[in-house]
Amino acid sequence: MSKIAVLTSGGDSPGMNTAVSAIARCAALYDMPLIGVDRGYNGLLGKNPEKDFVHLTLENALDMADQAGTRLRTARCVEFKEKSVQENAAKILRDMDVAGLIVIGGDGSFQGARALCEQGIPTIGIPGTIDNDLAYTEMTLGFDTAVNVCVDAVRSIRATSRSHDRPHVVEVMGRHCGDIALMTAASTGAEIVIAPEADQWNVDEVARRLQSQINRGNYRSTIVVAEGAWTMMEDFDLHGYLTAYGVRVHEDDKITADYFAKVLNHKCVMPDGNRPEPRATVIGYTQRGARPTARDASFAFEAGVMAVNLLHHGMSNRVIGMRLGKIFHEDITTALAAKRPFNRQLYNTINAL
Repeated sequence: MSKIAVLTSGGDSPGMNTAVSAIARCAALYDMPLIGVDRGYNGLLGKNPEKDFVHLTLENALDMADQAGTRLRTARCVEFKEKSVQENAAKILRDMDVAGLIVIGGDGSFQGARALCEQGIPTIGIPGTIDNDLAYTEMTLGFDTAVNVCVDAVRSIRATSRSHDRPHVVEVMGRHCGDIALMTAASTGAEIVIAPEADQWNVDEVARRLQSQINRGNYRSTIVVAEGAWTMMEDFDLHGYLTAYGVRVHEDDKITADYFAKVLNHKCVMPDGNRPEPRATVIGYTQRGARPTARDASFAFEAGVMAVNLLHHGMSNRVIGMRLGKIFHEDITTALAAKRPFNRQLYNTINAL
């Protein structure tokens, strides 16, 4: 294989740069030129070839191994779902004599990788998403780092919560998968966790759990909420409820961690008759922008090397993952069809204690 390319797509995740660096090292071992594609699938469309394609060498790729984010940058590309756009991208790669592509990203990125395989471009996928929402693998690049960022944040928050005897609502990332919330709660002793996989939930149920903690003498409970869980909340008249207590809320405002804390404040009561005064924190992009943990970095390195080796040996339409702590590869269609079981036992245990 004479020349290969690599791109990072979707949301950035810790470990992407480590994987690209490993790919560059392995490509150099085989004397294969490596092209870095800027801004994901957008870069494949040939709109700005002088900026969208860069030759990656040991000189400019080695130092990115321990850096956060993605040096190649990333973006979502809705138009890449169109077959004509996929055909054009494949032609551009062939015109550049690129004989294989490595895609680092999540589910949508893998859909694009499979489409390029169908256009005759040998493609390998590496799972890069902090949400851990690719069911075929037990771990995705960035998940371990994101959890550790959240754990550090919650531990600091709980220290202040203890000092003030005050509950706290903590929102973490996870649109469709609550693994970050679940692992963060389990790792920090958080008393309540809400994940999108838990189906519908309601405000009164959570308020009852918090009141139960208060009744048992725990005045500083932590409630960890995955961002996607808000969409699974049963209908609640946020505007009517909070304005009745003098809280300024616009009629079409959606529930947020801060609003949720205010709601819980008026639904719960301390033994002395006062309100518990919960506070809220949204951890946000710090989960994406942290330097990769050793676990993420080592997975990224192994995955990068395996991806190049697969292309070198004529393999295509494969994705790399981890199972029982070991990396493996399987057919991309099989991987995308996998269904992840939700650890409901752990979820129920955290909420029951």
